[in-house]
Amino acid sequence: MTVLEQRGAYHPSPPPAWRPRTDPAPLLPDAEPHRVLGTDAARGADPALMRRLYGELVRGRRYNAQATALTKQGRLAVYPSSTGQEACEVAAALVLEDRDWLFPSYRDTLAAVARGLDPVQALTLLRGDWHTGYDPREHRVAPLSTPLATQLPHAVGLAHAARLKGDDVVALALVGDGGTSEGDFHEALNFAAVWQAPVVFLVQNNGFAISVPLAKQTAAPSLAHKAVGYGMPGRLVDGNDALAVHEVLADAVRRAREGGGPTLVEAVTYRLDAHTNADDATRYRAADEVEAWRAHDPITLLEQELTARSLLDEAGIEAARADAEAMAADLRARMNEDPPLDPMDLFAHVYAEPTPQLREQREQLRAELAAEREGA
Repeated sequence: MTVLEQRGAYHPSPPPAWRPRTDPAPLLPDAEPHRVLGTDAARGADPALMRRLYGELVRGRRYNAQATALTKQGRLAVYPSSTGQEACEVAAALVLEDRDWLFPSYRDTLAAVARGLDPVQALTLLRGDWHTGYDPREHRVAPLSTPLATQLPHAVGLAHAARLKGDDVVALALVGDGGTSEGDFHEALNFAAVWQAPVVFLVQNNGFAISVPLAKQTAAPSLAHKAVGYGMPGRLVDGNDALAVHEVLADAVRRAREGGGPTLVEAVTYRLDAHTNADDATRYRAADEVEAWRAHDPITLLEQELTARSLLDEAGIEAARADAEAMAADLRARMNEDPPLDPMDLFAHVYAEPTPQLREQREQLRAELAAEREGA
């Protein structure tokens, strides 16, 4: 006698026909990265937007170069350059309204600056000064996140909370291709899709997670394809085409704001510089690969489009460069000033209400400092 033949055995009815919860077809990314520059679609682009993007790209390139130089001068402890990725950084900043939030990773100081953050404040954390260096609430820019992908669940939480409160707010979270291998990436996308949170995830696929190439991280057709497994649209875009990145992100932000839920955008780009100033990129990639990507430089692509349409001349190019040089000179001068240091800052902003132990330690240090001044 089988188990099912025994008296009182459970006899299940035939299961219902399986149906997908979500039609996967509309969620799938295009086979090729979306492009605008160099195509017929570029003719319909807003000239004012193109010129603004160009100016920010030129400033961004100079900002990256100056920050890298500051590491060599000992004024920065470390700097993860976004040279080559400026189109992603700038577009991410420009598509947001003032009320929206940007959630950057450690490589996204340029996105924070393009959003309006003081360049010195954006570098404060990398300088080794106290805390973040700026007020996240004031600028709607979350603290730069050094741990990979930990900012993504925070972005989802803020976006979900804003929707529950009825606030018209969208969160845009930046992450590198290496961050997509972290559990936080999975958790953030899963919660965002289930809650239909107004959040946009921008993956800057620059080819390497430090020295690990993308092929050793995932066998997926693209990182954008991962969106389908969570039930959200995936978009694939040429990350060096500033107009294309802006268009795709603007569509995703608009969709999120209108209640359409999250979107995962993969921008295919390239990190021209090393991972940081402490990295030797020649050990894991060839020089000809880097040069091939230099030929697809985001500044050059946009400059060629603007000049071909007579929207930019040599005087305009020089004006953009002069503005960038002025920014770099100001950054250099202020970063060469020693910041005022107060030992009592050790106890500031640790807890909303200091613990008894912290108050005791604070008073002990205060007494020691007073004694030193009296003995001087």
